[in-house]
Amino acid sequence: MPLIHRALIALSCIQSQSQPLFLLPRNIFVPTTLVRFHRIHSNCDHSDTTHLIPFKPTNEFSAKINHATLIKNGSIHNSHVNNYLLSLYVKSSNLIYAHQLFDEMPVRDVRSWTIIISGFSRIGWYDLALDLFTQMINHGITPNQFTFSSVLKCCAGANKLDVGKMILGWILRNGVRLDMTLENSVLYLFVKCEAFDYATKVFESMSVKDIVSWNIMISAYLKNGDLEKAVGIFWRMPFRNAASWNTVIDGHLQNGHERIAMQLLYQMVKTGAAFTNVTFSIALLLASSLKHVELGKQIHGRLLRVGTSDGFIKNSLIDMYCKCGETEKAVMVFKTLNQSVRDSVSVSSIVSSYIKNDRIEDALKVFTFMVSEHGEVDKFTLTSVLSACADAGLLYLGQLIHTYILKSGHEPDAFVSSSMIDMYGKCGRLQSASKIFKESDNRNVVLWTAIISCYASHGEGTETIRLFEMMVNEGIKSNEVTFVAVLTACSHAGLIDEGCSYFTLMKDVYGIEPEVEHYTCMVDLLGRAGRLNEIKGFIYENNISHMSAVWKAFLSSCHQHNNVEMAKWVCRKLYELEPSAAGPYVLMSKTFASDCRWEEAAKLKGLMKEKGIKKQPGQSWIQ
Repeated sequence: MPLIHRALIALSCIQSQSQPLFLLPRNIFVPTTLVRFHRIHSNCDHSDTTHLIPFKPTNEFSAKINHATLIKNGSIHNSHVNNYLLSLYVKSSNLIYAHQLFDEMPVRDVRSWTIIISGFSRIGWYDLALDLFTQMINHGITPNQFTFSSVLKCCAGANKLDVGKMILGWILRNGVRLDMTLENSVLYLFVKCEAFDYATKVFESMSVKDIVSWNIMISAYLKNGDLEKAVGIFWRMPFRNAASWNTVIDGHLQNGHERIAMQLLYQMVKTGAAFTNVTFSIALLLASSLKHVELGKQIHGRLLRVGTSDGFIKNSLIDMYCKCGETEKAVMVFKTLNQSVRDSVSVSSIVSSYIKNDRIEDALKVFTFMVSEHGEVDKFTLTSVLSACADAGLLYLGQLIHTYILKSGHEPDAFVSSSMIDMYGKCGRLQSASKIFKESDNRNVVLWTAIISCYASHGEGTETIRLFEMMVNEGIKSNEVTFVAVLTACSHAGLIDEGCSYFTLMKDVYGIEPEVEHYTCMVDLLGRAGRLNEIKGFIYENNISHMSAVWKAFLSSCHQHNNVEMAKWVCRKLYELEPSAAGPYVLMSKTFASDCRWEEAAKLKGLMKEKGIKKQPGQSWIQ
């Protein structure tokens, strides 16, 4: 059905309770405002298009009303009106109607093409947008700066650097003026496609840089892990807005520098910069990561002063209180939420928090409340609660949830099944975990990794390797988590050669860049075999001397083999990286004690008291 007919049908369905209706032929009801508009403008000069728009639309339905009205008064044949109507559909995110209107337009100028291309670019349909751009060129329409800006963003979103370079070459060859928006689009293309050298050259060559330019470069250095340059760019900025602060704070948070992120957040507050919803979201995530409840309360106070109805922010607030162990405050916030805002994420956060704090009865009450309120529990919540049961070793509650899944008729997907395997594995029920795995129909990489990790954590090195080889034979491609499990199993079983072989396989065959977990496994593997000198070489050869987890594993190996001198050297490295951490002091003290060097052990404990460093007591249980 043509779009014109659809728009007329939409108009025929309009009914207004606040305005009297006029009965027109064929029972078409039209509000008086539209009839008045038609009467006033029926004799207008159509060369002036400013009078043709009935009223400012606010949503897709309003756009359809405008469309129908313009058809009735005959203005639809004006190209400027068509472009305006096209932009209405794009802004209301109705790209299907927009595309249909575009196809039916008798005249399509550069603005028409730019509107439809930018619309598809905005919703992430990059390939379709690029295809439209190709059609535009084939129709002999010369793009403008706005067109190129949208197309370059498509290339960035689709990670098509070569296409972006070709378009940039066309721009330069044809003498298109590079305005600020277009320069920022070029900059964004190179950053998004990780062509950081090109991005740096473009940025430095820009005679004028706006706030967007600076923010793009900050995010580029943060993405590349170069925090020093990111901060340098940040402080070079002539002025900073909330987006600038958000970028640099979130970048430090994502790179594991929570303390620096917190300092930057406090500096942002001192400058008087207004918090946006993104700022609140990052700040709450920061408080959650640090388990800093006082920071969380300060953010909550600011939220109350500003006032917000954003459901995501309130759910983030609930999650923060749960992770900080303040479950009652999380429940209080939850009770203030409207029914429409309450979601499974907030409820599962509360259930998980109760489980972690050993309040099983309360966890069951909330879980029951969720079942009674929503009728059924979604897979996200089941996965979250099962993971919490696994971490807390709550076998009984995990079994109850497993029973609920079976009775409710849920078809466990890979994620729910892997969570059950993980729960049974961590609770010591290896056979139950294996049974779930064998009964699963679709074994993807998530399920295979779960069962491999399960056997690895139980020290079943030979069985872990057998499962890994079965996975490879079935054509399932391993990921970085799978290799962590395999390397752990090799370490626990003392399979040194096999572990080294799998580490090489991961890098050279699978193309997976090792992360801190893989390096730590390798240090532990070599350490258990007593190859302490090899560990030192391994650390410096791989440029991982900044990773504290690696040095901790090295120190543990030194303690295991009672190599006091090597342990002292490793400890000095850890003191530099984590001066306030209790672990190195405690383990070094034990190493001295195991070598009967009591005075040095006592001196180290005295130094801990002097610096106010306290060891956190450990705990372990399975219900």
